[in-house]
Amino acid sequence: MRLDSIVKSILSGLVLVLLAAPVYAEGGDDRAFKVCADGNYMPMSNRKLEGFENKVAQLFADQLGMELKYYWFPQRLGFIRNTLRKKDDAGNSLCDVVIGVPAGYELVKPTKPWYRSTYALVYVKGQGFDDIGSAADILALNPERRGKIRFGMHERNPGVRWLADNNMLDQLVPYVAQLGDPNVRPGEQESEDLLNGKIDMAVLWGPLAGELKRITKDKEIAILPIESDRQKGLVMDYAIAMGVHFPNGEMADQLNQLIEANRDQIKSILAQYNVPLIEPIETQADKEKADDDDDD
Repeated sequence: MRLDSIVKSILSGLVLVLLAAPVYAEGGDDRAFKVCADGNYMPMSNRKLEGFENKVAQLFADQLGMELKYYWFPQRLGFIRNTLRKKDDAGNSLCDVVIGVPAGYELVKPTKPWYRSTYALVYVKGQGFDDIGSAADILALNPERRGKIRFGMHERNPGVRWLADNNMLDQLVPYVAQLGDPNVRPGEQESEDLLNGKIDMAVLWGPLAGELKRITKDKEIAILPIESDRQKGLVMDYAIAMGVHFPNGEMADQLNQLIEANRDQIKSILAQYNVPLIEPIETQADKEKADDDDDD
């Protein structure tokens, strides 16, 4: 074994030993790693613990030597208020960590990002688009062919801006971002219409695009990440962090150590769900935002 590999192995072991003394929950069950999650939010999470956030949560709980517990609530407006910030009748927190929040999210104490993904164009192969290998290829099509493509996405999707910037907004087939029915998963309507030929392409958040590819067995799905152009205000990729209670800096620090110690394992888990990943995970803007939050 090479010397650098030996040193890396020793350091990794030391990190895990240090993490074995967990920062406990605010009251209640001190030996539980209590996660706030949606029970029907694949590929992120579900009650069967089949999502990639479930897998990461279990990885962390195991390394902390704690029992993994969940408080379930639909990922809708008011999610943080009804989970992370909510107390039981005894004044104890219902849960202590949200595994997936936008980096720098102001409603929680965020950790450093643990992955970065992007919105992507998705189409079914064999439907006349197999020669398109990137979002840029669409822009290079002749106007007549490009003008016939029906793009499906919800109204707050940044892909709407991409369509507008490229004079294709009139080809948008709009969807509602969040329905009142918690049994309808994010991106489910667009995905079903794509598979049934009601739209030609969908623009989906990376994990949702990867999930469609993972669960579709009878058709081949193409995923084409859309590049951001921040100088023009087009932001398609976003970093995802974890969130804990304010001002629980100790727990955030502990999660940050776990994130760093498990980068390879996290990447392997995400690969199982075909999540398109963008590097670097943490940009300079993310670091500056985190520094500003720590100063507050």
